[in-house]
Amino acid sequence: GNSLVSLTFHLFNLHGLIEHFQLDTMKLRRFLVMVQEDYHSQNPYHNAVHAADVTQAMHCYLKEPKLSRSLTPWDVLLSLIAAATHDLDHPGVNQPFLIKTNHYLATLYKNTSVLENHHWRSAVGLLRESGLFAHMSLENRQLMESQIGDLILATDISQQNEYLSMFRSHLDRGDLCLENANHRHFVLQMALKCADICNPCRTWELSKQWSEKVTEEFFHQGKGDIEKKYHLGVSPLCDRQTETIANIQIGFMTYLVEPLFGEWARFSNTRLSQTMLGHLGLNKASWKGVQREQAGSGDDGDPAFEEMDSDILPQEPRLS
Repeated sequence: GNSLVSLTFHLFNLHGLIEHFQLDTMKLRRFLVMVQEDYHSQNPYHNAVHAADVTQAMHCYLKEPKLSRSLTPWDVLLSLIAAATHDLDHPGVNQPFLIKTNHYLATLYKNTSVLENHHWRSAVGLLRESGLFAHMSLENRQLMESQIGDLILATDISQQNEYLSMFRSHLDRGDLCLENANHRHFVLQMALKCADICNPCRTWELSKQWSEKVTEEFFHQGKGDIEKKYHLGVSPLCDRQTETIANIQIGFMTYLVEPLFGEWARFSNTRLSQTMLGHLGLNKASWKGVQREQAGSGDDGDPAFEEMDSDILPQEPRLS
């Protein structure tokens, strides 16, 4: 569908960005169409609908009172572009797979945040090609490109602990000052991280669909699919012989989603945050129910998550 183009264009309008930055609406639409087309529609999960979903969630977080009071139009512009492009040209496989297969991207980015660097550089390419900001100074365009990069690189799940402990330390000390551009930018990185993996914070019906899609993508990479075909050894979470959606989701929620959204709710303790945590608890209980039915035992979690590399590429949905 056309969800990414329609939604992002609408949000640019809603936030007054077209007027404020004197954007040519034809160039904006052309840029968004190029972005949408650079997502792989054959990916069950990492496609343009996922990007639209994350962009919608990011918009909800930008509207939270604590943030919205301090945000500048520049902050909102960068946040929406980063959200819309954060998984641009995603190949449907994870970083360990790219490294194992000696993929050119792994070589190009020296095995570090391989996918996120590629998404960022792809976004920069389309921004330049579209000429959307050609009327801005070179200095501002370069600043925009590097700050969008900082946002997209924050979505590398293998860096989760570093970002989370920094966020936790700031909250413990109570020293986040949103008048400070660097602090604001850091909170926007955390907001995009939340948007990227907020799927388990949606309603069960929606969350379950996204869980099925991401697992389908994992399993396609794993045994019986690509990795088996190339005799590579199957990555954690990608083996359909040993993993179940319920196990993967319970591990994902326990080790990644709960810690992140727990801290976000400390930062922004609003009705939205409480609703998300409520859905998260209910969804985890539902997956545990599924797990008990399947295994006859209520075992908790998935060890694959405890030693997770940059394996998982997040998850998401549609915050209303």
